[in-house]
Amino acid sequence: MKFETPVPVTEIAAQIGAKLVGNTSLLATGLNEIHKVENGDISFVDFEKYYNASLNSKATIIIINKEVECPAGKALLVLNDPFSAYVSLVKKYRPFVPSHVPISDTAVIGEGTIIQPNVFIGNHVRIGKNCLIHPNVTIYDHTIIGDNVIIQAGTVIGADAFYFKKRPEREAWYDKLESCGRVIIEDDVEIGASCTIDKGVSGDTIIGRGTKFDNMIHIGHGAVIGKNCLFAAQVGIGGKAIIEDGVILWGQVGVSKDLTIGKGAVVLAQSGVPSSLEGGKTYFGYPAEDARQKRRELGWIKRIPEIWQRINNQ
Repeated sequence: MKFETPVPVTEIAAQIGAKLVGNTSLLATGLNEIHKVENGDISFVDFEKYYNASLNSKATIIIINKEVECPAGKALLVLNDPFSAYVSLVKKYRPFVPSHVPISDTAVIGEGTIIQPNVFIGNHVRIGKNCLIHPNVTIYDHTIIGDNVIIQAGTVIGADAFYFKKRPEREAWYDKLESCGRVIIEDDVEIGASCTIDKGVSGDTIIGRGTKFDNMIHIGHGAVIGKNCLFAAQVGIGGKAIIEDGVILWGQVGVSKDLTIGKGAVVLAQSGVPSSLEGGKTYFGYPAEDARQKRRELGWIKRIPEIWQRINNQ
């Protein structure tokens, strides 16, 4: 998320009650999680094993729970609970604004776009030309939709990320990391009925040009789906996964978070993808592996009773 105008780091430190270490003249230009940070961004870290990744990332300002050596040119904001401090900044700079009308006055809708009954369009949404939005679609704030996009009935675009911090010392364990990202849907995309596409925690969830979704598909926060992909019904994509151009996922494929499926890969129905896959191949099973190899393995598994009987008869 980018701020409307840059904010002095001294002002940020005062807002969250942090000790400022390092460059005190910096201007913060946005908030971002470590996977999406850019120069000028504020990020946070609260586990030592991630300190190096955060300190050496593009983040210019880092909220951290321990005073360590500050990299040259950067600033650290040191306090006990970086997670809660970060959430407070999200709430300040992208607060929830209730809507009282079905289509926000701040939404921009392109020429030739058709909006069917009972559609909700939130604040600062932009929809391009010649789109068709079917009944009961919900489009959350700050979503961007290109030209010639079709969204079937009942789909929800831009819901919050599924992202929580566990605090087992409390009766209610999970603290919500407030989402301030967006969903961007490029031109010529079709989204089926009853799909859910979550916004990024702080960056963008992106659906590439020409991609087509069947019904009941879930796209997790910050995922990037390439151009001209084809997803059959009940596919689920974990947060921050990268699906490259031309990938085909058949029905009920489950894809874990933080991985990449390479360009032109095909994953057959009901397969599970726990780690990255090379492009240009066909995969099957759990864990998803080369489909031909997997079928040979299944053939041998079916022969186990026969082989066992033969051994016992010797």
